[in-house]
Amino acid sequence: MPVNSTKVGAGNVLARKITFVIAAGQSLSEAVDLTDVRALAVQLPASINSATALTFQGSADGATYNNLFDSTGTEVSIAVAASRFVALDPAVFAGIPYLKARTGTSGSPTAQTADITLTLVTHGLG
Repeated sequence: MPVNSTKVGAGNVLARKITFVIAAGQSLSEAVDLTDVRALAVQLPASINSATALTFQGSADGATYNNLFDSTGTEVSIAVAASRFVALDPAVFAGIPYLKARTGTSGSPTAQTADITLTLVTHGLG
């Protein structure tokens, strides 16, 4: 399923929502292009199964992805549950042009039993 980006709100041309998928049997999403936007929040579907964390991989070129860690060496992780809308710290995701989301952690990924669609709320940089 392709990543989809749409304008949010009537007058705000910089706000966008980007939908992307973690496929059934997988824990890692398709790539999301963040080259012109900053991630602000993520909305999780009711159908997400048994993941307690959402972690990430980042890429400078859209081809080679690595697990995302903060400056202290801790894997970037947000607590998740079904039907949650979670605010993100934009500073953590600044400068990451390509991103993938993972249910679970790099050491303990959680495969999804069905395709799930996540929604990333972003703000344009231009």
